[in-house]
Amino acid sequence: MKLDELAEDFAQNVSAQTDAIWNGDAKAGNKHAKRYVAAYKKLCEHGDTGRNALAILLGHSRMDVRVKAAIYLLSERPEQALPVLEEAAKNKGMIPFEATQALKYWNEGTWSLDVD
Repeated sequence: MKLDELAEDFAQNVSAQTDAIWNGDAKAGNKHAKRYVAAYKKLCEHGDTGRNALAILLGHSRMDVRVKAAIYLLSERPEQALPVLEEAAKNKGMIPFEATQALKYWNEGTWSLDVD
């Protein structure tokens, strides 16, 4: 799979997870979470080139995709990820809450992404 396809797979599964959560379908949400984590891991296998592909999603039309990409890039690319999280955190709802929590842990110096 090409890097842009992996990034698109990440985006599609983040979107699908969000939609499943809104529909009260935790089982489907978990299935999509596993898929976007797998796409992320495959992107990371390509180092900076893979992270570049993921970083394109920081401009995605859906806030959930932008925020999730920012969360996954935060440790390696804070200069790109932080503005996305800060902008999302200005809003209300589940996705802005995720952004706020990531920023809180980042600012505390306790941020850690565990995708195992």
